[in-house]
Amino acid sequence: MTEINAPAPQTQAKQWWGLAVLVIPSTLLFMMLTILFLAAPKMAADLGPTSAQLLWILDIYGFVMAGFLVAMGVVGDRVGKRRLMVIGAVVFGLVSIAAAMTTIPELMIAWRAVLGLGGAMMLPSTLGLIFVLFAEPKARGIAIGVWAGGISAGVALGPLLSGLLLEVFGWEATFLVAVPVMALVAIGAPLLLPEHKDETARIDIFSALLLVAALLGIIYGIKRFATQEPVGPTAGLLIAGMLVGLWFVIRQLRSVNPLLDVRLFANRTVSGALTVFLLSAAALGGVYSLFTQYLQQVQGLSPMQAGLSIIPAAAVLIVVSTLSPMFARKFRPGSVIALGLLTQVVGYILFTQLDAGTGLAFVIASFVITYPGVAPSMALTTDLVVSSVPPNKAGGASGLATTVNDLGISLGVAVIGSVGIATYRSKITDTLPDGVPPEAAVVAKTGIDGALATASQLPDAVGASLATAAQQAFTSGLNITGLVSAVIAALAALIAATQLRHIRPTGETASESSSTEESVR
Repeated sequence: MTEINAPAPQTQAKQWWGLAVLVIPSTLLFMMLTILFLAAPKMAADLGPTSAQLLWILDIYGFVMAGFLVAMGVVGDRVGKRRLMVIGAVVFGLVSIAAAMTTIPELMIAWRAVLGLGGAMMLPSTLGLIFVLFAEPKARGIAIGVWAGGISAGVALGPLLSGLLLEVFGWEATFLVAVPVMALVAIGAPLLLPEHKDETARIDIFSALLLVAALLGIIYGIKRFATQEPVGPTAGLLIAGMLVGLWFVIRQLRSVNPLLDVRLFANRTVSGALTVFLLSAAALGGVYSLFTQYLQQVQGLSPMQAGLSIIPAAAVLIVVSTLSPMFARKFRPGSVIALGLLTQVVGYILFTQLDAGTGLAFVIASFVITYPGVAPSMALTTDLVVSSVPPNKAGGASGLATTVNDLGISLGVAVIGSVGIATYRSKITDTLPDGVPPEAAVVAKTGIDGALATASQLPDAVGASLATAAQQAFTSGLNITGLVSAVIAALAALIAATQLRHIRPTGETASESSSTEESVR
């Protein structure tokens, strides 16, 4: 039975202040998915990670948060959503300080994983408390729209904030920026937000561990392929990850109260919308992480200049995210999403044409075309999924949508980013200039950061040749990831146009669209 320990805020003003306490940390949690993209070169120079370790630093946060989101939603029901949100904020703030003081790559990976756990404690509570805070449907719809917009803005503006911080401070500031935000949550939540519990909720931590183990096993196997590790153990890891994933699915199907209701995928709208968004976000995540490094390591921009270069694309993304629900009222949502993805395909093809000497204007234009294409899927997915299931399954559907939202970008960084690394290693091995010492060659093959650092210590002619070879090899990796992402985005567009074609424009009346509605089988 649901218990509300504190009454919902009585004044409209207090409700909107409470919404701010929910939206601001949500924006920051998704900002942390991308904020290290621009900081990666400076962090790599200080910590000395391998390319594989750097990818782990970038994406372990998203994987752990995605793996525990649904489980922490249930924990919040049991112990109190507001209480868990405050605990998560304290954990996130303290670990951010610890991460900023870290000098060991392996420890940085561990801290980023704990940050993901802290984020998973907070994010489900932010959406859940919106439903508690706003009883009136119209106000609730506005609040959810603001919350979703905040998440989109966080993904878009992470590198920009990173560039601003790196211009004045070191990479440590990209972690410390979270501390005042989490202090605000820890103080403001008890003052402005009601508590909400469901003591009958069942916590299935083992299922959550199975999900995280499956994700990490598969991703670690892919990373090993990218770094050319022995095939036998690598294939074993992939198989083990898939088997654990199968175990997770079987456990959910047999459970009366599953952690993740995989039966929802029987609904064509749910499966279609989530698949489309997962593919589109993954395609973008891989290119995005390499593109921010390309701006600095190949184009030679400072972090501030790189961040400013992203502003046009981020601004268009926010505008398109805002307009997408309006377009969906007049046109079929599947068509709106497909059109955005086809625009992405054009942008990814432009990425295949970049080289080390491409003019900055063309580079920025390519990203402006590419980036906003994910906006319709990002803006419409949650509403499509939640509105397509019975009310008693809306909570599980929103949990699925939020998990996929987080998981997509992290998968792109891990999987497609690994394709870029593998291409770089292959190209740099074939194009190493004569005169590079063997030990310098080994470092150069670990990644462009090591190559450029090593080049600066070699005689001028040899160093310049090594730097040029590394930049060309890295750009080749970006070209290949652009091609891979173009194929993935095209597949997502096809799925959107076919699997979601039955969904009528959202502006139509219920009687006009009732014949297209589906329920979970």
